[in-house]
Amino acid sequence: MQHAYAEWGAVASAGLSAEIEQRALREYAPLVKRVVRQLSAQASAVMDREDMEQIGLMGLLEALRRYGPPDAGFGSFAALRVRGAILDELRRQDWRPRTVRQDSHKQRDALRALTRTLGREPTEAEILQHLKLSPQAYQEFLQAEVAEELASFDELVEDLAQLPSEQRSPEAQLMVTRSIAQALSALNEREQKVIQLYYEFDASLKEIAAVLDLTEARVSQINKAALAKMRAHLQRG
Repeated sequence: MQHAYAEWGAVASAGLSAEIEQRALREYAPLVKRVVRQLSAQASAVMDREDMEQIGLMGLLEALRRYGPPDAGFGSFAALRVRGAILDELRRQDWRPRTVRQDSHKQRDALRALTRTLGREPTEAEILQHLKLSPQAYQEFLQAEVAEELASFDELVEDLAQLPSEQRSPEAQLMVTRSIAQALSALNEREQKVIQLYYEFDASLKEIAAVLDLTEARVSQINKAALAKMRAHLQRG
């Protein structure tokens, strides 16, 4: 990746020197890798990890040039920009064909029906048997469910971050960051924990399930519900 830092850092933006850009790209490279790890499970069939990291670094550079000198709020803003850049490319490549999306909807409906029939959250073994999925296919289904809601959430944040009159204003970006923080505070304690573990600490669904003593399916549902609740909060705001 060193050639990428040199290439992109060589051209200074209007408000940042090439030296600052290059230093920031190195400092926030782990953030790019974290986002790529979160997305690669469901997107590896379309794009390899190295390509995703290259696109993510371009998103990071764009974030720097929009935001200005990094401060305490930059990490949250950059993560959204990086994820948005990768998701844009995945959507361009139609990473979830219509048939795959249709199968996902059927599996989601079947999972709800099983929960209603049992009157409780089904175990992973019961889910695998009912949906007739292998453990690996089940993991891909859960990751894709989270990614779908995340893409919708990111699109809204992207719209909020690009108000025409203040598109490059650090103050406007700070308002977006604060809005996201307020949306996060609207979640209940368990939803906040899932969001924090998944997006901040890069924990897998399996790891979160073990920490909270839940099934992975339940963690995925909480994750989706939390993102939907945050999206609704931002839309109202």
